[in-house]
Amino acid sequence: MGVTHVSGKVSLQGRRRRPVSVRFLVDTGAVFTVLPEEVWRALALKGDRVAEFTLADGTIIRRPVSECRVQVEGRVATSPVVLGGPDDAPLLGAVTLETLGLMVNPLTRELSPMRLMLAGVLAREWSPAGT
Repeated sequence: MGVTHVSGKVSLQGRRRRPVSVRFLVDTGAVFTVLPEEVWRALALKGDRVAEFTLADGTIIRRPVSECRVQVEGRVATSPVVLGGPDDAPLLGAVTLETLGLMVNPLTRELSPMRLMLAGVLAREWSPAGT
């Protein structure tokens, strides 16, 4: 399986700080996007909750989770991000990819737009029971 990297930017909505450029490893097996410590500190992000993660070797670690705006391939969306440590790699996870409407083409390993579908339910007229 090949490795896919993509350039992007992260920022805070409504803040005057400059966006921070990041070269992400696209990891469809990771749920959340991970920002290395130097990136999230540059944005002054603060965790609003803590989540537990299991590493490949079975080790359990705890990391704060926050939100920021992520821009990749001209698309921008707000997404949860894990506030990583100084040695953590920047990863672009599945939640952010889906929020951006992007997917990884399994043959070319390139990002491409998802076909977004919206299922509707026919509304039935409601009436009180027995009437």
